[in-house]
Amino acid sequence: MSELAVGDSSKLPASWDVAAVDEVASINPKLVGAIDDSDQVHFVPMAAVAEDFGGIDVSATRPYGEVRKGYTCFASQDVLFAKITPCMENGKGALVPKLAHIHAFGSTEFHVLRSYGAVRPKWLARYLSQPDFRKAARHNMTGTAGQLRVPTKWLSASKLPVPPLAEQDRIVEKLEELLSDLDAGVAELKAAQRKLAQYRQSLLKAAVEGALTADWRAARTAVPSSSSLRKQGSSDSKRNTAKSLDSRVRGNDGHEETGAALLQRILTERRAHWEAKQLAKFAEQGKTPPKDWQSKYPEPVAPDTTDLPALPEGWAWASIEQVSADDAYSLAIGPFGSNLTVADYRSEGVPLVFVRHIRSRQYANTKFVSLEKADELKAHHVEAGDVLVTKMGEPPGDADIYPAGCQTAVITADCIKVRCQQGLMLPQFLAAIVNSALGKKQIQPITQGVAQKKVSLGRFSSLALPLPPIDEQSYAVAQLTVALKEADAQANTLEYGLKQAAAQRKNILKAAFAGQLVPQDPHDEPASTLLERIRTERVAAGANGAGETGQKNKRKAKEAGHA
Repeated sequence: MSELAVGDSSKLPASWDVAAVDEVASINPKLVGAIDDSDQVHFVPMAAVAEDFGGIDVSATRPYGEVRKGYTCFASQDVLFAKITPCMENGKGALVPKLAHIHAFGSTEFHVLRSYGAVRPKWLARYLSQPDFRKAARHNMTGTAGQLRVPTKWLSASKLPVPPLAEQDRIVEKLEELLSDLDAGVAELKAAQRKLAQYRQSLLKAAVEGALTADWRAARTAVPSSSSLRKQGSSDSKRNTAKSLDSRVRGNDGHEETGAALLQRILTERRAHWEAKQLAKFAEQGKTPPKDWQSKYPEPVAPDTTDLPALPEGWAWASIEQVSADDAYSLAIGPFGSNLTVADYRSEGVPLVFVRHIRSRQYANTKFVSLEKADELKAHHVEAGDVLVTKMGEPPGDADIYPAGCQTAVITADCIKVRCQQGLMLPQFLAAIVNSALGKKQIQPITQGVAQKKVSLGRFSSLALPLPPIDEQSYAVAQLTVALKEADAQANTLEYGLKQAAAQRKNILKAAFAGQLVPQDPHDEPASTLLERIRTERVAAGANGAGETGQKNKRKAKEAGHA
């Protein structure tokens, strides 16, 4: 027997055979039958077909005149198989169900397969749905990056196992039984994932809007300040040390410094530091400071708080730029264009951070650059504790913190780095804001691009952030960390369950297409006889003017008669 696209043909039952796809199905068949421009047809864009052969929505309709050009036609019981990346790899495909209208039209990025009768449509659809078949198709794609497609030639020549028709029916029935149970379990796991995602968002919302720390604030206002609770027996030196440490988060009256006061103090200190540096420069150059030299200070952009929710008492609004550290390159994006190319990548050295690392929160398995190249890219260095944000994606704006213990790295083009001002904004709290609905709501309208959606650093730096007192941030982060850790554990359990289900599905399909799912019946017509009969019928149909070839011959004869 010929080699299969997936599986081992040498181990198939004796009553089975192997055939090329184009021996058992017409690929991309032409429109059959007369149709008027005003007739309604089903319309199925790529988005209407679920991934992993998970279903198809045929509810949309359009007049034939709107889809007669630029779309692919198909009918009930045809099999759709996406040919373009990444739709093919994601399993965009389906068996077309019974249709209310005779004809349907969809994306030209579908291959359409119509069985000649030697294979059941469900059998064909299940075979094409296998991850291993898609993997084989991926290796045989042609075209340019982003436009890779499965060639019709490769699909036509791909071999598949063909059991007797009666056995196909028994296998399909067993598959439906086993996979429906498995699908129900997968649906439950995915529903649990959605609920968990909603729970995570509710935690972030509670943290950044103040609900998570409401009881904490109430308790703090109900007790005297810590300065009045110090033991009377403490030495003067201990008391003075405690006051000195506490002064960074409390005002002169001993009460906790509000978010607004904290922000104003940091901004004032930052300006004073800049002015001192400028005066030192003038002195070093022997120059008298020019008139209005203070007006040259680059004031951090303030946030636009229009339509933003009210904040708890003691909180304030601040911008990304305002809470970033008063250091060079504390707010930066990755290197642009030729400053970092694939040619610079090395197998060891200084690690690179890509968008995928931020999204997965996993920073292993990366590329590197040499120490010399990393030194050229100092402006793009990232250290442990820096907040990393994706500036590209669907949508952009996923945030994570570069983990402790990781060596200095270099961010790549589609990443943003924020180093928070110590004592003003905790990195964990900033990441929570960006990941929350409050952050997403602000990022969405400032995202630009069609093929690739991106947010610029300039727009991102003006994002409005709720700023609680630093002690309240610490409490919120502690509570959030515990809750999110528990949520992560649940997420890992659900993901493991889905991986097990995928492995089980693969094993079930493997058994089905190897003849191991149901017993063979010696009374079944052998597949070789079936295939030969189908071939004979196709030849006869062509000779008699039926089928695609016969119809073409009839049209040619008719045209010749009118000539």
